Amino acid sequence: MDKNPLADDLDHILVHTRDLWEELRGQRIFITGGTGFFGCWLLESFIWANEKLDLDARATVLTRSPAAFRVKAPHLAGHKAVALMEGDVRTFDFPAGTFSHVIHAATESSAKLNDENPLLMLDTIIEGTRHTLEFTKTCGAKKFLLTSSGAVYGKQPPELTHIPEDYTGAPDPMDPKSAYGQGKRIAEHLCALYAQQTNIEMKIARCFAFVGPYLPLDAHFAIGNFIRDAMNGGPIIIKGDGTPYRSYLYAADLTIWLWTILFKGQSCRPYNVGSDEAFSIAEVAEQVAQCFSPESQIEIRGKADPHKKPEGYVPSTTRAESELKLKEWFFLRESIQHLIKLYQKNEL
Repeated sequence: MDKNPLADDLDHILVHTRDLWEELRGQRIFITGGTGFFGCWLLESFIWANEKLDLDARATVLTRSPAAFRVKAPHLAGHKAVALMEGDVRTFDFPAGTFSHVIHAATESSAKLNDENPLLMLDTIIEGTRHTLEFTKTCGAKKFLLTSSGAVYGKQPPELTHIPEDYTGAPDPMDPKSAYGQGKRIAEHLCALYAQQTNIEMKIARCFAFVGPYLPLDAHFAIGNFIRDAMNGGPIIIKGDGTPYRSYLYAADLTIWLWTILFKGQSCRPYNVGSDEAFSIAEVAEQVAQCFSPESQIEIRGKADPHKKPEGYVPSTTRAESELKLKEWFFLRESIQHLIKLYQKNEL
């Protein structure tokens, strides 16, 4: 059997989560959004730990299209510890039996949908979260993880370099494009309401920006687009002015953070998930360009306003670091290089 191209990453995840997995021994977990970026990493790491530690655990994964997932990731979809269940997150039939943990990672994060049909975006997030919480009540689960978003904070004030969890800013309710952030705020509030009514531990991961295998190179993620442009021979196209600040956590580190929050995080206490190392979009493009020889050219199509302070979207990760002892092991250049190598070897 060919070696899993993510084997080194999965070993890294297991090293930093090994002591957490025992509570899954012999258990069943339920995952929504198991076929997306987050979901694939959760499944990869679950299967890896399950086999290495002989946990005899199983995962049921809700997906709108099992057939599409079997094409995308046959080694995950066909694994004996994984059962695919077809359904919509808002209306799926509750599977029979008990589950110890529920991970709600289903989110339509498409910028195109948020622009063109924000009502559908909002409905999917809110109704999907409530339906999954109702299922969690009935299946006997003790822990529930919501993959929320840094979008719950609204626009980051220019005087704030990093957003802490106690920042009380919010998306503009009069802006239709804030549907994603508004939906995630309500999803978190639903978790608080269900925690009040039940004994279920509600874990909240406010996720920012990430890079790594399974990240689409043709979606609205700037760093993925830059890698695509460079692999196609360049130039790397920056559609804006290149001044906004972002940070990127590598996918394997993200996975460690999510499992740790699920197993050890405090109920109803949100944790920012991301890197606190900020780069301007132009600097991100430069990081990508420098990973190629000859170095890719960069084309910035927007024009910066000298009177406007750059926008940011960068988390403070002090809470996760101090309370859960989490950290960033892979930094941006290494993350980009690793992803490019996998694509160039046609292993993704």
